[in-house]
Amino acid sequence: MSSLETRGPDPRRADLVLWYLWEKKIAPRDAARCPVPIEYRELGLVHTAVYLESLLQPAVLARIFAVDEKDVPVDEVMRTLRMACGGTRDAARHVLAHGGAALNLLGGFHHASPSSGGGFCALNDVAVAIAVLRAEGFAGRVNVLDLDAHPPDGTAECLKADPRAWIGSISGAQWEPLPKVDEVVLPSGSGDEAYASALRGLLGRMPEAELAFVLAGGDVLRGDRLGSLGLTLAGTRARDTTVRDALVRIPSVWLPAGGYSDGAWKALAGTGLVLAGRERHRIAPGFDPLRARFSRVSRQLGPAELSGESWLSTEELEEVLHVKHAGRERLLGFYTREGVEYALSKFGVWERLQRLGYAQLRVMLSRGSDGERLRVLGTSDGAEHLLIDLVLEPKAIGDRTYLYANWLTLRHPRARFAPQRPALPGQDVPGLGLAREVSELLARIAKRLQLAGVAFRPSWYHMAFAARHQFAFVDPSRQGRFLALTEALRGVPLLEATHAVADAAVTLEGTPYAWEADEMVQGLDRTPEEQARITAAAKACHFEYRGVGTSRTTP
Repeated sequence: MSSLETRGPDPRRADLVLWYLWEKKIAPRDAARCPVPIEYRELGLVHTAVYLESLLQPAVLARIFAVDEKDVPVDEVMRTLRMACGGTRDAARHVLAHGGAALNLLGGFHHASPSSGGGFCALNDVAVAIAVLRAEGFAGRVNVLDLDAHPPDGTAECLKADPRAWIGSISGAQWEPLPKVDEVVLPSGSGDEAYASALRGLLGRMPEAELAFVLAGGDVLRGDRLGSLGLTLAGTRARDTTVRDALVRIPSVWLPAGGYSDGAWKALAGTGLVLAGRERHRIAPGFDPLRARFSRVSRQLGPAELSGESWLSTEELEEVLHVKHAGRERLLGFYTREGVEYALSKFGVWERLQRLGYAQLRVMLSRGSDGERLRVLGTSDGAEHLLIDLVLEPKAIGDRTYLYANWLTLRHPRARFAPQRPALPGQDVPGLGLAREVSELLARIAKRLQLAGVAFRPSWYHMAFAARHQFAFVDPSRQGRFLALTEALRGVPLLEATHAVADAAVTLEGTPYAWEADEMVQGLDRTPEEQARITAAAKACHFEYRGVGTSRTTP
């Protein structure tokens, strides 16, 4: 379920946190556990049979996750949800048996009630875990400390008949009063100090218990799309440290709950750091776990796997099959089709495509007048679809040679456009949500082939905007105009901004501005003279955008 600006939590969040904790050696790799999916019999201890059956309908899941029903591969979604619920159950069993704390990287679905779901929550993993433990004979008191930015309405409904369950909540949203919930509602923008004070008060009222669940929501962060509490990362880390110390004698299961900002993965990684006793560890501002992960995998992939040297030679193949073989096409003279498929599998792209509902994935390589073409195709509903279409060539720009992407499209034909996911300029079907992965793969290819980096020509404003932290326009004056344009559109939602540029609703010196699709390259080293030209060009431009009820300009 992908879009330009996702409505729910980043689907990569759990992966980013795990990769970070491994990369920094905070958690040993053998400490991670793959959960056993929850059984429907266990789900039935909390959720009604009618509701569970309704979750097999795409329309029901689409409503819960605020997407179009064509975006919902039911089997994959339900498998993921059952794994998440199984993780919460397994973590609870583990800490009851061994003590201490456990972190489930996917869970905290507190808006799901026995007969309904909403707010990105289809199953209530905490309530189900408690019900399973009760069925297995656990009769102790359970504390649920819900520190998500939204109230635990579903959990309150699920646990209202359990006399040995206590729910404490600090949120920033005033909904209907929740029965049996010690609820604190803070005003918008409360910040670290007010939150810390409220937390100390709530923990002071928390009863003794034999087991605790902590929903360490990342949506408390300042700038979260759906939360308004306004905590800093340091304040969120302090929250987790305070709670950890208060639960030092109580087995506890920690869950991520919500988080709808770029920093949400850092909040969850901070929870892991606190539980590992590394609360003072600082996450570097520019660190990207996905890039670090791809770099590590790339180092593990030798030329033999990618170029086909470990496969049968043409002569060996002819001998085994008793046929003449025309030889294998090689992308950029190096990568065989088998090598590309192997790399896509190792980098996790295959799995992401399968989770989007595509099977029988395959790669096709070919050559044309505009470069060398790589296509990824997959089957859904009995038809084969083009998913990734990429045309590459080495190209000299100035005195350096780059891996030039003449064409790139990432297509999700199973999905369709909807009000919550309208078309971007140039799109015929929605995107796959794999732009970051593909960008990192291209960087790895360029490095392996000893090229200076990646270059491309962004056809639309949103493409240049998404690439702006790693790429720059070759022409300093063009880079300056781009910086002035982004300043004029600062604060405008990206979808609105890219349509405004495409529709000539932005003016430059009073004249409708036409987007300039010039070359951008990775990692440019600017001379002082070029930097001065960029600054001068940015200052000389006067862009203006008059949106609905707004007027934005650059001087």
